[in-house]
Amino acid sequence: MSPKLSLSSTIPLTNSKYTMPRLGFGIYQSPTDVCVNSCLAALRAGYRHIDSAQFYRNESEMGEAVRQSGIPRSEVFLTTKILSAGGSPEKTYQKCLDSVKAIDPNEGGYVDLFLIHSPSPGSAKRKEMWQALEKLVEQNKARSIGVSNFGIGHINEMKEYAKIWPPQVNQIELHPWNQQREIVDYCRANNIVIQAYCPLVRNNKASEENLVAIAKKHDKTTGQVLIRYCLQKDWVPLPKSDTPSRIVANADLYGFELDGEDMGTLDSLDQGPRGAIVEAVKNV
Repeated sequence: MSPKLSLSSTIPLTNSKYTMPRLGFGIYQSPTDVCVNSCLAALRAGYRHIDSAQFYRNESEMGEAVRQSGIPRSEVFLTTKILSAGGSPEKTYQKCLDSVKAIDPNEGGYVDLFLIHSPSPGSAKRKEMWQALEKLVEQNKARSIGVSNFGIGHINEMKEYAKIWPPQVNQIELHPWNQQREIVDYCRANNIVIQAYCPLVRNNKASEENLVAIAKKHDKTTGQVLIRYCLQKDWVPLPKSDTPSRIVANADLYGFELDGEDMGTLDSLDQGPRGAIVEAVKNV
């Protein structure tokens, strides 16, 4: 981990000429009537990476915010996800294409990253969705593709049919209480970038005494400590907020560094799968 991280820091994606900003902005449960403004606030604060999904129903708002911001499309990294297959390879591909058009309706529009949201639809549907994502890459509609909530078995299984392997990203729940070390180690060994959703634990741990002590030590918020922890673990955190002041604060991470004692204390809080507030992956 380099102490010289900045808001413009990026991480390379395997088998790709593209990189991903090291800090992202999550918009899960950001209502459509506030999502554009939240994304605009994030872009003004310096974020250049926004994470949506078909399930969130705010893909078009994410794209609209980028257009309103005046920031060139090429300078903002946009992610979305597919949760369920369409019923046939072509219908699934069309579902994905519809997302691309909602986000970037310009001729030549694309998304920077398209993920399979969950392994839960089952093996056959995972294959159908992955092949649709591969077609997006072939058609220059997605620059990179990956998965979310996938365990080791799910990713290994993909070798049987994938033209693009490994997936370039696995987005999973990560924070001190749910560190998912087995899948994290596997992803690192296979050059799969690890994105961390729920890095703030939905504010459920804001009064935890060890976290509060570290925040006081650095004169930072507990949220800033949790996001900085992710960055120093080489995860790509996706903090979410619709409060403009918190959006700004959650990007103010680069004037301090957690020392070895801090990191050790936070590492010691791991509760395994029971520490998850959404889900821990199944490494079957």
